[in-house]
Amino acid sequence: MSDVLLAVGTRKGLFLARRPVERRHQRGWEVQGPHFNAQAVYSVALDTRRASAPRILVGGDSAHWGPSVFHSDDLGSTWHEPPQPAVKFPQDTGVSLERVWQLQPGGADEPDVVWAGTEPGALFRSQDGGVSFALVRGLWEHPTRTEWVPGGGGLGLHTILPDPRDRRRLTVAVSTGGAYRTADAGASWEPCNRGVEAVFLPEPRRFPEYGQCVHKVARDAADPARLYLQNHWGVYRSDDDGTGWTPIGGSLPSDFGFPVVSHPRRGGVAYVFPLNADSDRVPAGRRCRVHRTEDAGGSWQKLEAGLPETARYGPVLRDAMCTDGAETPGIYFGNRNGEVFASPDEGEHWQQLAGHLPDVLCVRAAVID
Repeated sequence: MSDVLLAVGTRKGLFLARRPVERRHQRGWEVQGPHFNAQAVYSVALDTRRASAPRILVGGDSAHWGPSVFHSDDLGSTWHEPPQPAVKFPQDTGVSLERVWQLQPGGADEPDVVWAGTEPGALFRSQDGGVSFALVRGLWEHPTRTEWVPGGGGLGLHTILPDPRDRRRLTVAVSTGGAYRTADAGASWEPCNRGVEAVFLPEPRRFPEYGQCVHKVARDAADPARLYLQNHWGVYRSDDDGTGWTPIGGSLPSDFGFPVVSHPRRGGVAYVFPLNADSDRVPAGRRCRVHRTEDAGGSWQKLEAGLPETARYGPVLRDAMCTDGAETPGIYFGNRNGEVFASPDEGEHWQQLAGHLPDVLCVRAAVID
């Protein structure tokens, strides 16, 4: 029997829940926690590549002790922190770690590789399952990096997309550096932002080579060369690994938002959570609504069955929406009101799993045996 493991990272700790896949539609999920009480949990990875129990990786941020990466191999019963900092900038960089924004397991053919994205904007690679990480120098020393400017949320590398076709290929995104890709395992990198508008820049610099405020990027399940991008204003699609981007948000109530999530099995299917303009950053129209495309952005469908009729506040952050990867995948999101919602049927119907949690920063789900 397979279960869904749900991890919710909040401003004050990590919460975990587990339920059989076939019972996801039932109410009464038991949410346990917090783990890492009073620590802000900005990143979580559920690494299911191991034959035994999955490894849970957590990027915690203690106001007293600073940031660290923890892991558990027994579904959160015990946690391990390495004796030396897992992620640490080399002394010659002249900077120190502020936060781990992203933890991403590598491909199936590299079972011990885990990637980490940080603030300041940098990429790290682990070869021991996330116990220790090394700085990817090729990106850190890219000639454009010195011109990356922190956005409202800082300067964080928040998206890491391994390419399932080739372990040497990787796409990352930095706010506000833009999207970059490598074809040689990180030795060299190129910006891949053509067609993405930087609305905050004056003309004629609205379409720069780099410097866009990318909020999140997702890869299509059926066509790995197809990417979806949620920008600071603008939802885009690329059909050529990011070489060029086309706007696809025209029929949305707003093309401003933070997350974009692709369906884990069906090509052309993606989800966004639109927000109002920069002025307030609340759900578009002050209504809690997820929008789904089933034709790669040609049209969008509003998904609302079971969601609150009104939502004066409660934005969804870039890593606070996910799928669980089941045959009929569940969709999950948490908001800054401390509410967590789930759909067992690809977004058709929703239920609230938890409320009154701290500010939700990230949500991850996976099917485990």
